[in-house]
Amino acid sequence: MSELLDLTIPQIVDHYRARTLSPLEYWAAVEARIDAFEPKIAALYAYDPDSARAQARASTERWIKGETKGALDGIPVTLKELIATKGQPVPLGTAAVELVPATADAPIAARMKEDGAVIFAKTTCPDYGMLSSGLSSFHKLSRNPWDMTQNPGGSSAGAGAAGAAGYGPLHIGTDIGGSVRLPAGWTGLFGFKPSHGRIPVDPYYVGRCAGPMTRTVDDAAYAMATLSRPDWRDGTSLPANDFDWMDHAIDMRGKKIGVMLDAGCGLAVDPEIRDAVLKAAKRFEDAGALVFEVAPVLTREMLDGLDNFWRAKFWGDIAPLSEERRARILPYIYEWAKGGASVSGVGAVKGFGQTIEMRKTCAELFATVDAVLSPTNPIISYPADWASPTNDPHLPFEHIAFTVPWNMSEQPASSINCGFSKSGMPIGLQIIGPRFGDMDVLQLSKQFETWTGGIKNWPRPAAV
Repeated sequence: MSELLDLTIPQIVDHYRARTLSPLEYWAAVEARIDAFEPKIAALYAYDPDSARAQARASTERWIKGETKGALDGIPVTLKELIATKGQPVPLGTAAVELVPATADAPIAARMKEDGAVIFAKTTCPDYGMLSSGLSSFHKLSRNPWDMTQNPGGSSAGAGAAGAAGYGPLHIGTDIGGSVRLPAGWTGLFGFKPSHGRIPVDPYYVGRCAGPMTRTVDDAAYAMATLSRPDWRDGTSLPANDFDWMDHAIDMRGKKIGVMLDAGCGLAVDPEIRDAVLKAAKRFEDAGALVFEVAPVLTREMLDGLDNFWRAKFWGDIAPLSEERRARILPYIYEWAKGGASVSGVGAVKGFGQTIEMRKTCAELFATVDAVLSPTNPIISYPADWASPTNDPHLPFEHIAFTVPWNMSEQPASSINCGFSKSGMPIGLQIIGPRFGDMDVLQLSKQFETWTGGIKNWPRPAAV
């Protein structure tokens, strides 16, 4: 079973094509892994193994007949709970929301179904997706498979936990300030946040995008052909592309790569993380890139302005709720959001203006570099039951200083494992490319994965 779960998507598809493995057989291996691990890590919501078996059986028949739907036919996949699927409620990670079935598939869910993927579950997230944590007022506490006393990060918490635990090869998260890359960094996964509009989302709002979370670069790249198909419901959706998403060839010689070791504000970088990022940068330099340190693109004023804007927006979303329903929101989130009541309209607009300032500083930096390397996360790990790395609602965004600027500048960025701490926890390297340079990021990531060999010893349930 474990050998099957180590296969990449292209390898699985090759087995399906050669009829040496069926989607039903592969699903059986995934289901067994979930049975063994899920009671301990609580990564899933709306898990439906009966439906998954039926989907896998139908896919098996299509492969036998040579009538597959698309590139992901028979591939098990999870979607973050915030991604709507028709007929299922979208709790938004909070006990405050009424459980009303969604009336339509969100773009990502629609693309998955069009290509025959086996959607077997949603993955957990914290209240309204506004925390980097596996803590939620609605879901069970999600834990990091590398050390179940520790947090998987978030807000794509369940996706990170599920990927590291081996619940199949593909998990889709969403990201507004780092919610794909942060948990990927803390769980050892490859997390890809593409240029905004590359993967259509609904609802869309400033900074929000979606991306694959996988164990390998190949798996994320392979999924992009499906995920990147346009959808009119996202007004930022980019035109159809003819990229060969699996083309990873790159010449490193002469590439100008900046190394950002200071985020400008937020939590200080742990020395072990700094050392791992510098070691990673040296690999690029040895391959012929011009590597040099660059200054931060974020300031305290920018981060605080964003905090004010998001508080005001979020308070506007929850203020109409009854007092009883507001009381069900995770106390950390509610305490943070209450601050939005005192943000004036002018203050909120000024806060939003800081997103434009981030765009400016990011663009200025990329006038001098081809790519940037940085830590994904500033700290090694934090307790599973903490709401955030500070666990302080008055300091909610100190951990996103390396990741959030690239949401506001709409640039592609990835997180890829670049080592482990002395405590045995994964360390993430963030690779950022120019706007619409999605292939640049994937190619740089694949090159780095080739140098390191990737992670081989993933967590396994104790019984295995």
